[in-house]
Amino acid sequence: MPQQQILIVGGGAAGLTAASQLRRARPELAITILEPADDHYYQPGWTLVGAGVFNLEQTRRREADLIPAGVQWIHEAAAEFDPAAQTVTTSSGRQLGYDLLVVATGLRLCWEAIEGLPDALGEGGVCSNYSRQHAAYTWESIQAFQGGNALFTCPPMPIKCPGAPQKIAYLADDVIRRDSALAAASQVIYATATPGIFGVPTYAAPLREVVARRGIDARYNHVLKAVRPESREAVFMVNEGEQSREVVIPYGLLHVTPPMAAPEVVASSPLAAASGFVDVDQYSLQHKRFANVFALGDVAGMPNSKTAAAVRGQAPVLVANMLAQLDGHPLQERYDGYSCCPLITGYGRTIMAEFNYEQQPVPSFPLDPTKERWSMWVVKKHLLPWIYWNRMLRGEPHERHSMPGLRP
Repeated sequence: MPQQQILIVGGGAAGLTAASQLRRARPELAITILEPADDHYYQPGWTLVGAGVFNLEQTRRREADLIPAGVQWIHEAAAEFDPAAQTVTTSSGRQLGYDLLVVATGLRLCWEAIEGLPDALGEGGVCSNYSRQHAAYTWESIQAFQGGNALFTCPPMPIKCPGAPQKIAYLADDVIRRDSALAAASQVIYATATPGIFGVPTYAAPLREVVARRGIDARYNHVLKAVRPESREAVFMVNEGEQSREVVIPYGLLHVTPPMAAPEVVASSPLAAASGFVDVDQYSLQHKRFANVFALGDVAGMPNSKTAAAVRGQAPVLVANMLAQLDGHPLQERYDGYSCCPLITGYGRTIMAEFNYEQQPVPSFPLDPTKERWSMWVVKKHLLPWIYWNRMLRGEPHERHSMPGLRP
């Protein structure tokens, strides 16, 4: 009997975790990862790069060192999906067949959607922790800030790590407050496209208290449309019901979180829902129209928060259901929407926000999850990176109810 072929498109957190768990569960499978990048980055660490806690190199590993033993790596990108023919065409024109397909390409950062941003980014105090090339410049910009508005933006959802746009605002506020004269001459502004500070009410309440305590100017329904680096101005469209108006905010420091979308190769394929994301069932992770296609991670069209912790919850469900599909059995495992967002509220303080599809808190620790804690800062800074590199990407079994970000 020929080997069953599993093709995983994407070798980031989602693809590597799925490959490792599939390899452990059924070593006889022929598993291939299609991934063009030479390096793999621990992107949840980039907030701390931008805050001067990590350097970028601490978040990098060679992709070749992370490919599971026995898994083939094709060092290319996907150029076309043809689920009817069960093939994926690579960037070199090679056609790859499969018995089961896993789509794990991640998101596309749409820098070009904001007028003037691509040319402005990386100089004049315009920075972003979402850019590998510019995360370190965020720290330079914070250190060089001399007063005025320190402006932090958040685009419309969905984005990866939806708490990250405000985390860096709190960290920058800490730095600014170290100099009383600078603090007196400064205003931290958090301008977000969302209608509130955070989408989960349980955690939004303490975040509103953090904003009030710090005197941060939180502005909602503000969608960044343009950056004018010559005059150091950011242009927003403010939505007020059916009406909208333009608002221009001057800045001394501007941290931008760009809009995000599914990669074009996915959005233009038969696999996409109207949103552009892969059209999968939110519980089984199986495609709604092509039974031998699954997806996980940021590219999956599910109403969960897009974080690395979500992948940790999705992967065992995906693997169990893929094996059931191969064996002709019903798909019984269900993903409950679990995600974890370590909400850094300052140096040495973190709210460990864990929640599911119902926006219910599902804490891993026997502690009030809405409180800022030094212990959760330690988890964010030290423990979660170690778990990511040494357990998650290696497909290790879950530590149920023991560590945040690891609940299936």
